[in-house]
Amino acid sequence: MAFVVYDGVQPLDVAGPHEVFAAANAVLDGLGRGGLRYDLRVVAAEVGPVASESGLRLDAPAALESLNRTAVDTLVLPGGDGVRAAAVDEHLVGWVRRASRRSRRTVCVCTGTFLAAAAGLTDGRRVTTHWARAGALAEHHPGTTVDADPIFIRDGDLWTSAGVTAGIDLALALVEDDVGAEVAQVAARWLVVFLRRPGGQTQFAAPVWTEPVERAPVRAAQDLIHADPGADLSVPVLARHAGLSARHFTRVFQGEVGVGPARYVERIRVDAARRLLETERAGVAAVAARCGFGTHETMRRAFVRQLGVPPDHYRRHFAVQPTSPSTAPTNARPAS
Repeated sequence: MAFVVYDGVQPLDVAGPHEVFAAANAVLDGLGRGGLRYDLRVVAAEVGPVASESGLRLDAPAALESLNRTAVDTLVLPGGDGVRAAAVDEHLVGWVRRASRRSRRTVCVCTGTFLAAAAGLTDGRRVTTHWARAGALAEHHPGTTVDADPIFIRDGDLWTSAGVTAGIDLALALVEDDVGAEVAQVAARWLVVFLRRPGGQTQFAAPVWTEPVERAPVRAAQDLIHADPGADLSVPVLARHAGLSARHFTRVFQGEVGVGPARYVERIRVDAARRLLETERAGVAAVAARCGFGTHETMRRAFVRQLGVPPDHYRRHFAVQPTSPSTAPTNARPAS
């Protein structure tokens, strides 16, 4: 398994999957299946240290050319801020293109998909990447189908993952595909991670409030939705506010915004509910009522559609815990 590193690489994109495969080796040894070990290689344009995007230095014991005559089973392309420069480095991109032809599979972690795309490996393929960079990938590589939600995607011999720690999820899936669920499950337990993380990466993305459009009738409806997501935002109400018939309003809104008014309202309500679940202690049913869903079940279905997980799961993972009085500094003074 060849991990290609470069200046500005994201260290977790390298270390996360590397540790999964190393853990799998230990599990295989323990099961008496040591003959199925992963041979892990870290390679760069030149032998020596590589500065990661956070400043942590990674060592590359071998140069890219050392693998020119080696059959690479798995080519791993990590991401990072440095991928912008890496994707226009003709020497590196050419090497990746040639090495991928000799590999059984190519694996992209996070924005490593940009490097694969520069080498022409994603044309006609369905891929994912970090949710914040998915739009840029789709814009710069229109021949690639970019799906921003999955934690990872397999399309033939090309595997791609979402942001940063999703490389661990992808590596566990590779281990399961290679040597079975038992080894992958034990490795996941040792690393204290999910073997299969629930939901997609949308649940981790920042809430997106769509920029209001310029056309006045639709802009008026959007302003009403954003001002009070919990209000009556049915199509007749929005249409009257926009000064249009319900049918004409729906057609104009869809054309301007890209989604119908009902789907747009649901998205804004989910965003509003996310913030309440993260920061307030109100019950899920109360949050559903405040955000216009009416019932807990209606909000649950909307969360599963939009984020892939129900509201109670979202709160458990993302709620901001208030500081306990017992943890306050002993020299703290009450506010005057």
